[in-house]
Amino acid sequence: MAPRLQLEKAAWRWAETVRPEEVSQEHIETAYRIWLEPCIRGVCRRNCKGNPNCLVGIGEHIWLGEIDENSFHNIDDPNCERRKKNSFVGLTNLGATCYVNTFLQVWFLNLELRQALYLCPSTCSDYMMGDGIPEEKDYEPQTICEHLQYLFALLQNSNRRYIDPSGFVKALGLDTGQQQDAQEFSKLFMSLLEDTLSKQKNPDVRNIVQQQFCGEYAYVTVCNQCGRESKLLSKFYELELNIQGHKQLTDCISEFLKEEKLEGDNRYFCENCQSKQNATRKIRLLSLPCTLNLQLMRFVFDRQTGHKKKLNTYIGFSEILDMEPYVEHKGGSYVYELSAVLIHRGVSAYSGHYIAHVKDPQSGEWYKFNDEDIEKMEGKKLQLGIEEDLEPSKSQTRKPKCGKGTHCSRNAYMLVYRLQTQEKPTTTVQVPAFLQELVDRDNSKFEEWCIEMAEMRKQSVDKGKAKHEEVKELYQRLPAGAVKALCKECVVERCRVLRLKSQLNEDYKTVNNLLKATVKGNDGFWVGKSSLRSWRQLALEQLDEPDGDVDQSNGKMNGNTLNKDESKEERKEEEEELNFNEDILCPHGELCISENERRLVSKEAWSKLQQYFPKAPEFPSYRECCSQCKILEREGEENEALHKMIANEQKTSLPNLFQDRNRPCLSNWPEETDVLYIVSQFFVEEWRKFVRKPTRCSPVSSVGNSALLCPHGGLMFTFASMTKEDSKLIALIWPSEWQMIQKLFVVDHVIKITRTEVGDANPSETQYISEPKLCPECREGLLCQQQRDLREYTQATIYVHKVVDNKKVMKDSAPELNVSSSETEEDKEETKPDGEKDPDFNQSNGGTKRQKITHQNYIAYQKQVIRRSMRHRKVRGEKALLVSANQTLKELKIQIMHAFSVAPFDQNLSIDGKILSDDCATLGTLGVIPESVILLKADEPIADYAAMDDVMQVCMPEEGFKGTGLLGH
Repeated sequence: MAPRLQLEKAAWRWAETVRPEEVSQEHIETAYRIWLEPCIRGVCRRNCKGNPNCLVGIGEHIWLGEIDENSFHNIDDPNCERRKKNSFVGLTNLGATCYVNTFLQVWFLNLELRQALYLCPSTCSDYMMGDGIPEEKDYEPQTICEHLQYLFALLQNSNRRYIDPSGFVKALGLDTGQQQDAQEFSKLFMSLLEDTLSKQKNPDVRNIVQQQFCGEYAYVTVCNQCGRESKLLSKFYELELNIQGHKQLTDCISEFLKEEKLEGDNRYFCENCQSKQNATRKIRLLSLPCTLNLQLMRFVFDRQTGHKKKLNTYIGFSEILDMEPYVEHKGGSYVYELSAVLIHRGVSAYSGHYIAHVKDPQSGEWYKFNDEDIEKMEGKKLQLGIEEDLEPSKSQTRKPKCGKGTHCSRNAYMLVYRLQTQEKPTTTVQVPAFLQELVDRDNSKFEEWCIEMAEMRKQSVDKGKAKHEEVKELYQRLPAGAVKALCKECVVERCRVLRLKSQLNEDYKTVNNLLKATVKGNDGFWVGKSSLRSWRQLALEQLDEPDGDVDQSNGKMNGNTLNKDESKEERKEEEEELNFNEDILCPHGELCISENERRLVSKEAWSKLQQYFPKAPEFPSYRECCSQCKILEREGEENEALHKMIANEQKTSLPNLFQDRNRPCLSNWPEETDVLYIVSQFFVEEWRKFVRKPTRCSPVSSVGNSALLCPHGGLMFTFASMTKEDSKLIALIWPSEWQMIQKLFVVDHVIKITRTEVGDANPSETQYISEPKLCPECREGLLCQQQRDLREYTQATIYVHKVVDNKKVMKDSAPELNVSSSETEEDKEETKPDGEKDPDFNQSNGGTKRQKITHQNYIAYQKQVIRRSMRHRKVRGEKALLVSANQTLKELKIQIMHAFSVAPFDQNLSIDGKILSDDCATLGTLGVIPESVILLKADEPIADYAAMDDVMQVCMPEEGFKGTGLLGH
């Protein structure tokens, strides 16, 4: 760093002491020592473009220094995959199997269940009776119990940081990509395990599920008339507690056991009274299991929408739970201590992430199990059930305060309590020999993998070091021979640049002070306001990139090259941006006529600016503006005045057509006339825009009815279609208005509908005849083409409307409520997605101008006229997307995710009341056509049932565990 600083200071001192006109041969030799020698020695600050002796900027800072070994390979340290001492083993998340992993960890830390499963005989133990398990054959568990045995053995004694449960998941037939109901999985698997173990001879194995998890309660009904009591006994493996309206776990238990009155239509038939009587019904807890599973019913069914929602209310629970007040038979041991909290992170019932806080039964310490990652929960204050949501929620409430030994959670969905005992388990559950052999084999494979990865890392590092030495040797050969002479003109230019850089900061302050003074007389100069705002930056860029440098490297470092066309175009744009004071040049190269874009500065200020921009165009204050621009301005003013006059005349002549009032209707034919004329709705819209803003639009000169006719001159619409779907394409004109239109515009074709009475009957039959008549062949061809376009479109526009705050979207019945009140509906510019261009506009000279609508170009727009007339008008809350008919719904959801930041699994889509649920179906088969509006409802959390009344939600129908091993398939 020191040599660089010294050289830099020397360069500045040299430039400040030597004027460009005083440069001599001695100065040139000094410049060589300052500029070239550092390049050769590699201590200059940056690559000197165009200097073959400079080795800076071509990667030398990487290869000539010390290089970290890790940069030579992309192989992670295999020891990072090794299990740490006194830690638990994690489980790989196979896609959406986190709900399975949490329960496996909870069941693994149930020592009694683990011991019983180890005692369960398996086909693997049969091998041990003989010659053992063949080395060349991988062990494949045959039953659910064997899978669970092997998993538990690996979780206990594996050397890996995490293990793969894919064998277990595959045996159950679970879809690894679909998130399932964790509570339902727990119930179904316990039922399956109990049924499987019921065939075992060993009672400790056969009855383990009942001993650990099974309790008993009775539904007790008491007749109010005779007092007869009837009981219905039932076993339970978990208590399902309603949390709606409650804040504490004990309140939820009390509600579960509260008395229910049976009255009115719900009266109870008493066998003793032999009639329906008022009665009471409640649940009595008869016995409790060693492990008490309490299911908090966070995922509830909403009858309004027919789908599940998650309740995100806080529930308080304690580490010690005394169940004696709730059981029928007092005097037993009913004190439980918390052993696990299962948590669902996320706002939706159909997505999110599952983790578990579990207590080690031997050490009494708490651990957080999050798939592969397991961490000990430490700190002064233990916070169980507290995890940040994956997505922020609009309706989050503040967490209540919790006392010592109590906790509050808005995401806990299951609490596991263990019966409190005086003695803590001290002995470790031993892994059977046949399972330990399998674990040892897996550990051997893991160690072999670690050795292999370490060797690959070492080989990559050795190759990298050898390459490093080779490149360092190559760099030593690179410097070119010393150049003892420099170009005098280049030294003079470099001297000028350095002096200007040194002076720039001081001149910037001076110019700012000079600009504050008022310029009097004709001594000033015109300078563009944009140039004045950015002149300092322009000067710096110009000094850093002299013309010679720009030509040689385009301002890029070595190795960054552009192709020929790109470099030319980029260089042209940069030159246009860097030209000072050209922002007040008119297209003819003279002073522009707009004084709003320029400012008069003093002669002293202009002199300072000219030092940095000697080639800038100069305009003294007495210079006249461009004469050609003045002529064009006068012509423009005359045209604007003419346009205003034309617009005012046409507005006065056709007031009802302009204000869209008192319009005739084909479906309700007016009695006062038998003839109505037809023009294109596109013509009416364009004419209204011109009349409304005549200075911004060109006059409409022709009606252009040929857009409504086929090539044979026949009408393209039937009378019935013009009263319905095609009514948006046409405008009906009164006879009096038609006479005025013929005077004001060029009419290429007259189209009219005549009403006639046919027959002698009373009332007579009414017929409607069009002139020209309908062309059936072209009409049929048009319909076929429209249907084909709807099925085979590409890059068409659809609109996605996000429903927010549980309110339905405003329909077309009141579109004026969805737009800004500052502009009328016709004035608002439609936002187009990327790739769509409006044919009615022509971009030129950086401005947007309306093309003149004439008879010739109107016909060319025939297809665009029909398309544009049917275009949906975008409202607030909508976004336009470009889609194709062969695009799948899943691909559309990804587009919506980027547009609205809503994950695909949280998107509920519908169109015209129809649910869009098949992700593999194409948009064409789903009935999504151009200009369609799709409703998007994103899953949001709710506090309780009260917030669910007006929810408009669309979800995929639940398949549950249909077709899996949990249901016996």
